Amino acid sequence: MNMKGLYLINPLSPSPSYLGGNIYEHYGLPQAVMIADLATVTVAAMAPDGFPVRVCEEQCQTVDLAPDEDYVGLTGKVNQWPRAMELARHFRSIGKKVILGGSFASLSSDTVRPYADILVRGELEPIANEFFADLVSGETQPEYQGAPADFSVPVQPRWDLYPLDRASMGSVQTSRGCPFECEFCDVIVYAGRKQRHKPIEHVLAELDDLYGRGLRQIYLADDNLTVYRRHATELMTALRDWNHSRPDGAVHFATQLSVDLAREPALLALCADAGLSTVFLGIETPEKASLKEAKKRQNLVDLEAAIEMFSRHGIAVQAGIIAGFDNDDAGTFQRIAEFASRTPVGCYTVGLLVAPEGTPLYARMAAAGRLLDTGHETIASPLMTNIVPAGMTPDELTCGIKWLCNELYDPKTFGARLVRHIELFGESHMPDVPAGAGTGGPPRAVDDLSAAVLGKIPLMGPAEGAMVRKVIGAARKKPGAWPAVAWQLFLYMHARSMFDQAETWGQRAVAAS
Repeated sequence: MNMKGLYLINPLSPSPSYLGGNIYEHYGLPQAVMIADLATVTVAAMAPDGFPVRVCEEQCQTVDLAPDEDYVGLTGKVNQWPRAMELARHFRSIGKKVILGGSFASLSSDTVRPYADILVRGELEPIANEFFADLVSGETQPEYQGAPADFSVPVQPRWDLYPLDRASMGSVQTSRGCPFECEFCDVIVYAGRKQRHKPIEHVLAELDDLYGRGLRQIYLADDNLTVYRRHATELMTALRDWNHSRPDGAVHFATQLSVDLAREPALLALCADAGLSTVFLGIETPEKASLKEAKKRQNLVDLEAAIEMFSRHGIAVQAGIIAGFDNDDAGTFQRIAEFASRTPVGCYTVGLLVAPEGTPLYARMAAAGRLLDTGHETIASPLMTNIVPAGMTPDELTCGIKWLCNELYDPKTFGARLVRHIELFGESHMPDVPAGAGTGGPPRAVDDLSAAVLGKIPLMGPAEGAMVRKVIGAARKKPGAWPAVAWQLFLYMHARSMFDQAETWGQRAVAAS
């Protein structure tokens, strides 16, 4: 049997995005990762015993351009595609067999196929045995079609292969899929609307692994963590019990879920008690007509009151905002800014509506002749779109989104929202570090890098310095709020670095497409 070996790469994102690029390098610091990537280590865990596997996280490691392995696997999302394409060309030119998989390969297979010797669509788990057997024998197929994985038999990610020492946050996925039907969402296309859950005991085993490796911040990488209330209650109860029993300090969790959780104060309190300190909410827009248009019916609540509920329970909100719906007009940007000013949300991920391939929105825009042929790079940038707007001119759309980004990330307005969160912040639900347990885990160099990023905020100018002083002054009165507030300040720096690059990158992407 010829064991050929597999080199798995998570490519660097060349486009500026809210989680892409490299904030550390932008500020003159060694490369690191904000959130550890699950894709490569999950695939590696499915390899048979004895089959050589290596993992490369290009955001903080250098790609081996002349690997010994015969197979090179590339994964990633749309913002990583330009680099994945570049690497695929290189490895094929030196005789390696290139495997392309992941969400972008699944949604845009026609684009990806010319660059792949082997294309993997869908989820690998159900076909992993066949796939790896073919790699071992060398008798591979040009395409493999996966299916929704049975999460009752999950795999343990191979974190021993990943540079966790360079990752600020670890990752655990407890479920896949989301039952909602938001028109613009590609998650429900490649992960499905039937949510599948891992056994809770396996979730705890993954947490044990990361905790033992020194991680004290962990991202729960679910599409919608609490959408099924009964399961969410069971999961959060288990996480609370696990977290409160940690010998060297508790873990701070972050995740994404829906704003309608505010209707369930008991579950919201349980989430906080379990250590959930930051959540991403897809607010999208305060415009009711646009929410209805996008079939985002779960957001048709009192958004301001709902967001405040999270702060009052000791959970910081990072919120997504989208502009460019058909019902939006040139006044939408001002109305969004006024809405944001009334919320305790520091970081808003602001972007234009885009239509990813495979989504209902893509089909509707194609049928209406409103898709712009500007390349996949366009929908990787928050300041660009592949849709011809309906309610305003393209110039109004472009100028409006730039104005909104500048308004929401003006240090004075950003700081006022973050101080508002601290003022509303309920008592910390995090357990204290047991006596004699030290500082809550081993020191990590990546945490020093993150602190160095925060240290650069006052150096950006007097307004930024004043903002930091006000935020720190407020946080001194609510020390339990500080971990999530520090993360919001870090995301502020990331957004500022992204906006610095976004317009120039967008012009290059259009010119190259």
